[in-house]
Amino acid sequence: MHETSNPAGSVLGVGIAVLDLVNEVEVYPAEDDEVRALALRRVRGGNVTNSLAVLSRLGHVCRWVGTLGDDPAADLILADLAGHGIETGDAVRVSGGTTPTSSILVSRTNGSRTIVHFRDLPELSAEDFGRASLDGLAWVHFEGRNPQETARMIRRVRKEAPDVAISVELEKHRPGIEALLHGPQLLLASRAFARAGGFEDPGDFLEDLLMRSDARLCVVARGAQGAAFLKRGGHVQRVSAYVPTRVVDTLGAGDVFNAGVIHGLLKGLPDGEAVVQAVKLAGLKCGHPGIVMERESPPISD
Repeated sequence: MHETSNPAGSVLGVGIAVLDLVNEVEVYPAEDDEVRALALRRVRGGNVTNSLAVLSRLGHVCRWVGTLGDDPAADLILADLAGHGIETGDAVRVSGGTTPTSSILVSRTNGSRTIVHFRDLPELSAEDFGRASLDGLAWVHFEGRNPQETARMIRRVRKEAPDVAISVELEKHRPGIEALLHGPQLLLASRAFARAGGFEDPGDFLEDLLMRSDARLCVVARGAQGAAFLKRGGHVQRVSAYVPTRVVDTLGAGDVFNAGVIHGLLKGLPDGEAVVQAVKLAGLKCGHPGIVMERESPPISD
C-alpha cells in the first residue's frame, strides 16, 4: 500500500478489538482430526481496528474507541494499534474483564478461514462514546453491533458534528439492526448479511436496503464475486473481483474492502472508482498473509 497525503480531518473507528490466534494448516481438518499447524500468529484483530490499520497505512490520521479487558492481551492490542499510529486514548479498560479472543484456522490450500470467537466483555455504551471528542473528525466508522447503543452514538455525531461523514458496517443480522439504517451516509454490507435477509441477488438486496435507509450509498461485498453498489437516484452497478495470482489468506479481506471504500470517498473519488479500488485492495490482500501489505500494492489515487 502506498501512503497518500492526509485529507483534512481524522477517521474515528468504533467497534471491538480482538486477540487473534491464527493457526495455518495445510487443509481444513475433518471433525475429530488431529493436525499439526504449519505456523502460528498471535495478532491484533477486530473488524474496525483492521480497517483503521489499513486507513492509517494509506495516510489517514486514525483513532479507535472500544472496550478492552485489563489483561495482557489488551496490552498487546494497544501496542499494536500504537505501532500503526492509531490513537486509543478514549478506549475503555474494563476492570477484571477478559479481552475478546478468536481462534482461527487458515487453510494454505485455498486461503479460507474458520473463526471461533470468544467474548465476555461489555460492549461500548453510548455513555462511554459520549466522552470521546468529535473535534477534528472527517469520518466516523461504526461496526453494526449493539444496535440500540450504536444508534444513540450515531445520533450524537449527527447532532454535534453534522458535517462529519458516517459509515456503518452491516456484517451480521443482529436483533434491532434496523436502528442503524438511519443516520449513516454509507452502509457497507456483507454477503452474509444480505443472505440473512433472504437475498441472493445483490441488486434486489441493495434496492431494499436503500429503500429502508436514508443512506446516500449502499455497498455489498461479495467475496469471490466482487462487489455491487447503489447510490440514491442511481442504478445497481457490479464490480468484478480482483483475483491475486494465488489466494493465501482471506482473513480480514472484508475489513480491507471497507477501508478501501472509505479511503476512496475521503479522497473525493466517484463512488464507482472508490468501490473498484476497494475490490482491488481486498483482492491483493488475499494474496498476502495479514492485513497490511508492503508489496504489490495497487495504485491509490490522490
